[in-house]
Parts: sequence; structure tokens; C-alpha cells
Amino acid sequence: MSLPKNKSFKNDEYSNIKFYQPIGLYILDCQSPLGAIPSLKNGKLDPWDHIESTMGLTTLGHYDAAKLGFNWLFNNQNSDGSWFSEFKNDQVIQANKQTHFSCYVTVGLLHFFKITKDIDFIRSNWQKASKAINFSINLQNTNGTIPWCINEDNIPDEDYLITASSSILKSLECAMALFDILEDKDKAKLERWEFAYNKLRQAIRNPDGLFDLKISRKRFSMDWYYPVISGAFSTFESKDFIKKTVNKFYIEGIGIKCVEEEPWVTVAETNEFVMAAIKADQLELAKKIFCESLNISDSCNIPYMGWQYEENIFWPDEKPSWTAAALILAADAIYTFTNGSDVFIKNQTRIFLSNKQ
Repeated sequence: MSLPKNKSFKNDEYSNIKFYQPIGLYILDCQSPLGAIPSLKNGKLDPWDHIESTMGLTTLGHYDAAKLGFNWLFNNQNSDGSWFSEFKNDQVIQANKQTHFSCYVTVGLLHFFKITKDIDFIRSNWQKASKAINFSINLQNTNGTIPWCINEDNIPDEDYLITASSSILKSLECAMALFDILEDKDKAKLERWEFAYNKLRQAIRNPDGLFDLKISRKRFSMDWYYPVISGAFSTFESKDFIKKTVNKFYIEGIGIKCVEEEPWVTVAETNEFVMAAIKADQLELAKKIFCESLNISDSCNIPYMGWQYEENIFWPDEKPSWTAAALILAADAIYTFTNGSDVFIKNQTRIFLSNKQ
């Protein structure tokens, strides 16, 4: 097994935000004039990845570009609060609607507010963001689960995904934090969101028989660390998830595999895991694995999607914008460049409630 590279990073190099500026410029180069951020320049876009890339821009100070990204999103929102699953050149190419795609906008907006303090921009989009949350929780079952999508005929799928549900739970947390920040007076809305949050949290904490009804996804690393990011578990409980993820998916010196049986380490999964490890109070492990992931990059430190460690190649030979964003967000979580560094690490509702008391 060979390492993708053997960069000799010095701590004062990658702990400086300037190190990541070329990565931010790469995301900017992917962005269209109207604000869309596809995975690759002129390529396909899904709303979740678009929001992730927008957060990467926010972290590195590209606030106008981030606003343009949010504006593109709301300009393409459906009347029911959702987004179609895939676009290319601002045209819909996949017309199902994924529930975690719609919710994730509140994570992006809260992150933007924490860094910029631009409450007017958040307020101007609040009703649209609220509608996006309601789209997902309108589909919630009595056992707390939310179908991962509805199809082109608006029929809910009959399966429920741990990773997607974990993202929805975090998004609900951020929505409730924004509710407090904006001093929204609609108590019925908040009560409904709190009820949906508690039901979904209970389902994630007790998942047997509720998720992966069609096929098990335990071979994917995301199913192991996303429950940590969701906030459904305590720090103590989360450490067990981190340990199991390392045992099943970590390749020493390289990073976290995407799929258990494939010899493929991916930068996005690795850096999402890094944030989960920090949340579980495993900072030194997070730093170690983060620094290893920096090797899966080009000469300008732009990350490739991943590294196939049996063939010793970057695979695929592409550098997605959202992969770059995941690395930027993980770096911020470790080195606290911005006030948004804790968005995936701490319970945001508790932060803003405590600030008001």
C-alpha cells in the first residue's frame, strides 16, 4: 500500500487560513454567474452539495459569492418548499425530491449568520427556509422516520436512511436556533419543529427495524459517523461510534473509506468523520486523520475525490467542489478560523437559548 503523496506539512502551515484560500478560489471557479455551484465546473449539481460548497465559501470570506449561492437556491425552490434532486445548467435533470436536501438550507444559513452576523439576509429568506423544513416534516411518520425522498409523482419512498435522517435532525436543530435568533413569534411552528425533532431523534437512537428496510447500508462509513454529527447522542455515546468507524473504515496514514469492502479512501467522508471525531471529544485523532487527508490533493492542495490504495491512483480523477468544502469545514472545526467553526460540533439551539437567558 502506498500513500497518495508524502507531503511534509508543518503545523503553522495548515493551521493558517491562508493555506486554504486556493481551495476556496477553486470552488469560486466552479460557481456559475447565477450562483449555482455544481460538483465540477459546468457539471451537475445537487442542492445538498451546493449548500456545502456555499458554506466553504462563507468560511473563507467569500460572502457575496455565498449570498449568490443561497439566492440561486431560493430562486429554484419548489412551491412546496422542496428542491428537485439534480440540476445541470439550471435545468432540472432529476425530478425526485430528497427530504434532507430541503432541510439542509438551515445549516447553511445558520453558518452564514454565525460568521457574518448578517441578520437581514437571514430574515429575508426565513419564510422560504421555514417552508423547506416543513416540506420534510410533513412527511414524518408516527414512529419518527422521514422517507428519504418523494418521487416524480409526489409519492413517498418506503425507505428511511440513517445518514439522511441524521442530516435532517441537525438541520432541525439549526432551524430552531434561527427561530430564536430571529425572534420568530410563531410558537405553533416551533412546537411542531420540536415535536418532529424529538421523534426523529428517538428513531435515530433506536434504529432497529426503522431504517434500511430495502437494503442495509452499514457498509457505508457515513451510516456510522453521521449519527454523531446529528447530535442524537451524548459525547460519551459518540465515542463508541467513532471507535467502530475507525475499526471498520480507517486506513492508517490515508483516511476513511467510503465503502467497507472497497480499497477507496474519500476526502469528503474522511473530513466529515473528522468533524464527528471532534464532536466526540477525539481532537487528536481528528487532527491526525485530517492531516493525512491533505495528501489526497494536487500541487495546489485542491483535494481529489479520493485515493484507490490498491492501484495507487487518485480516483476518480476529479476534484468536486463539495469535497473541497468538506475539507475547509473540517479545517475550521479543528483550528477555529471563524465563529462558524462549531456549527457541526455543538448543539446550536442550546448556544442561542443560553445567550438569550
